[in-house]
Amino acid sequence: MSLLLDVDGLKTYLRAGSRIVQAVDDVSFQIKKGETVCLVGESGSGKSVCALSIIRLLPQGIATHPAGGIRFNFRHNEGEIEQVDMLTLQEERLREIRGSRIAMIFQEPMTSLNPVFTIGDQIIEALQLHWPHMSYDDARNRTIEALRQVQIPDAEQRVNEYPHRLSGGQRQRVMIAMAMACEPDLLIADEPTTALDVTVQAEILRLMKELQKNHGTSILFITHDFGVVSQMADQVAVMRRGKIVENGALDQVLHKPEHEYTKQLLAALPENLERDRHAFTIADASILENSGNAASVNSENSTTAGELLLQLRGLQVYFPIRTGVFRHTTGHVKAVDDVDMEIRRGEILALVGESGCGKTTLGRAILNLISPTAGEVAYQGAVINQLSGREFRPFRRQLQIIFQDPMSSLNPRLTVASTLVEPMAVHGIGADKEDRLSRAAAVLESVGLEEEHLWRYPHEFSGGQRQRIGIARALVLEPQFIVCDEVTSALDVSVQAEILKILLELRAQKNLTLLFITHNISVVEFLSDRMAVMREGKVLEFGNTADIGRAPQHEYTQRLLDAVPRVPVN
Repeated sequence: MSLLLDVDGLKTYLRAGSRIVQAVDDVSFQIKKGETVCLVGESGSGKSVCALSIIRLLPQGIATHPAGGIRFNFRHNEGEIEQVDMLTLQEERLREIRGSRIAMIFQEPMTSLNPVFTIGDQIIEALQLHWPHMSYDDARNRTIEALRQVQIPDAEQRVNEYPHRLSGGQRQRVMIAMAMACEPDLLIADEPTTALDVTVQAEILRLMKELQKNHGTSILFITHDFGVVSQMADQVAVMRRGKIVENGALDQVLHKPEHEYTKQLLAALPENLERDRHAFTIADASILENSGNAASVNSENSTTAGELLLQLRGLQVYFPIRTGVFRHTTGHVKAVDDVDMEIRRGEILALVGESGCGKTTLGRAILNLISPTAGEVAYQGAVINQLSGREFRPFRRQLQIIFQDPMSSLNPRLTVASTLVEPMAVHGIGADKEDRLSRAAAVLESVGLEEEHLWRYPHEFSGGQRQRIGIARALVLEPQFIVCDEVTSALDVSVQAEILKILLELRAQKNLTLLFITHNISVVEFLSDRMAVMREGKVLEFGNTADIGRAPQHEYTQRLLDAVPRVPVN
């Protein structure tokens, strides 16, 4: 294969006030025509900055390139090949290459697509910009064909849709269609599947490989998921603190890593983590009888591990669909549809399913953050969803939640001390402020932080540290039951491993009961005792995690498990 891109000794420095950050420090790698190179590493390692440096999208007033070269074989429309150095090209020449010969798929499509233009207009604009002699009708026809290639249903109609009317997976497909419309030689994909469900992710990866095969496109794929790497990569480069610490063929890096950091990343994968499998089993798992759900129960009769803590009976959460001038209710979205479930004290129950299946709504309905339309939520025998706000307050301390995004759920104006002490004061925990501060410091230490962190603000912490603060905020009230809503979905694999271990340790120390909401099957297999699979508001399958993993009974569960990208065993 001929060489397409040669990154040689690249340095990218970013100015942050009076400080200079060496975001990319002497990085070298090559991409051949038709091959996929995966750039792997944790957040802040320099992966995205390296990619943005290649197409010079970093702000000129902030970014500098004191050394290195980025040599690209630029293919003219006539077929002539010209080797250019991307770092020295003028802006006018760069615009010829961006989008036409080097295209980029960004991590979050909703912030990359213009919300005031239809998806068709945005792709047509890119086509006419790079091929000015193309007529509008030809550009529109090419756009529809591009949408068909990425399997957007009813492409002729969807070409007129606005981004907000598409699902996350469909928006990501539109971004791929836009990137591939001009048939680029190099496609840079920056974490294109991080926020997607496992089944949608599998479709996107398959689609990218198919398009690569049809067009001979080279791909620079940026990710921190080694499962994705195992499916996509020909070559792998591992980045840490701005440097490439290991570079080689896929099989070599996955199964015979040489650098200690690579070994640590692989060891942090959920399937490689060690867990003390003390026998947590449920005496009677037939908890979906009379629910009307097509469920399969896989638990076997055994010794009861915990008393019944929480019971859901026919729980429904319907959201009205209002139309017309007078906003009449013409239908309902059945977010949670007749769910029966039991949760035992001390167990970790995973609630699994794709986005929009009702997982988060169910978790919030249990905590009375959303009022159920019908059914009962019984906590230690008391039906709590029918209580007034004042009557429910004593239960609020016992039932807590850890949110998916700690940055948006933590008040940026409050120190960690205020965040932890105020809830204790509301619920009468602690003799005085000093006692509460002492309790807060102890809880921080239990989640791997230090007492001095009490006096910092949320923006002064990393994502993993903020998630630990979110866990600490739930723990200060000494709850019995915690809903963990996608708490590891945005975390690096090593930080994710730390959070999972903390949750297991806290469960063991405090006999906590956790409802773990996620779409990450690998995390479920490591963490949970039992799992419930949701789809379209209903629980389709429920049972011991190990049993479902070995022999799923429902076709949808089988599809979820098959879609999980896994590192193959050597």
